[in-house]
Parts: sequence; structure tokens; C-alpha cells
Amino acid sequence: MAASVPVRVEIPAIGVDSELMRLGLQDDGTLEVPPAGFPAGWYDGGPTPGELGPAVIAGHVDWTTGPGVFFDLAQVAVGDEIRVGRADGTVPVFAVTAVEEHAKDEFPTAAVYGDIDHAGLRLITCGGDWDRSVSHYTANVVVFAELVRPG
Repeated sequence: MAASVPVRVEIPAIGVDSELMRLGLQDDGTLEVPPAGFPAGWYDGGPTPGELGPAVIAGHVDWTTGPGVFFDLAQVAVGDEIRVGRADGTVPVFAVTAVEEHAKDEFPTAAVYGDIDHAGLRLITCGGDWDRSVSHYTANVVVFAELVRPG
């Protein structure tokens, strides 16, 4: 598919229906995160969902106010659908191919951001246990999906 900015993500299996904001990189080179529990955000340094390559959407598992947009992300299953509304009016549909949890210091950077030969989607949130000493979760949940129907 041609490039088009994503504006919404829907994951019916877990009740997600969120607008999307743009995310860039922080000064240390890590992915910027949304400033609150909602909405989710799209990494604008990569492909748009539906283009060749791995599009990346990130969101919080929770926030000081309660559950975040991706609170139940670890509960999605292989085969579940993810729909991404785009500015051009198309809504490509992706199917989940894997759900993984990785320790923060073992994040699969190459698998998430590396070149692939198809239109892919990666959803990222926090997982594992809450580490009070650093005020962070110990892991990340990463959902891998691939395009099954162009919008």
C-alpha cells in the first residue's frame, strides 16, 4: 500500500479503539512514548501501516489514572485482527502472528524495527512486574502482525 498516516487503531478482541498520535525518538535514541495512558502512538520514523516493512504502534499498559490503551495487549491471540484507520480513508487489516514478552534489557530491536519482506505491524507496551526501585515495568509485550487485507 502507499504511505498514509495512521489515525486510529482497533483491536476488537480486547476492546481497543484508539486515535493515534505521532511518536518520534527521544534524545537517547529510544522510542518516544505517549504522554498519557491514551491515546496510542505511531512511530513516524518507520513505514506507515500497510506499507512494506514494520510499522510500529506503542501505548501504555496503565497510567496513574488506571488502565492504559494497551492494558490487555498481552491477551491477544495468534489470528486476532488489528485494524488501522489511515488518513487516506483505507483501513488495512492485520492478523496477529506472535505475542512475546521480553525483558527490557533484551528487547528484540532487530525483530521489531528491522527490514521485512511484507507489510507488518508491531504493537508495544510494558509487561512483566512493576519495579518500584526504578518506577518501570521489567519487560515489554510485543505483538507481531502481518497484513491480511488492504483497506
